[in-house]
Amino acid sequence: MNTLSYNGYKARIEFDETDSILIGHIVGINDVIGFHADSVAELKRAFQESVDDYIETCAKIGKDPDKAYSGKLMLRISPQVHANSALAAKLSGKSLTRWVEDTLIEASELR
Repeated sequence: MNTLSYNGYKARIEFDETDSILIGHIVGINDVIGFHADSVAELKRAFQESVDDYIETCAKIGKDPDKAYSGKLMLRISPQVHANSALAAKLSGKSLTRWVEDTLIEASELR
């Protein structure tokens, strides 16, 4: 996965073949913040500057930086998957919520 992390923010990185540049987009917030560079080192600097600028701008205008995720997750799954998950949670000695969270953490670790 092509990602960068800085100060609690993450960015998805892509390569633009037409312009031969690296492009990044901060993910996990409601605001749209993009940046680009010709090299990885420049891209990292641009990402960090974008995050710092975003935080500074939010402070200047009296806005809390976006946090797009509340921690609530609504899912629609089949009754059988629900039952199997509840059973797996009980067998592991966890609540269903804790079991699902642990399973999602394990599956989605961004390294």
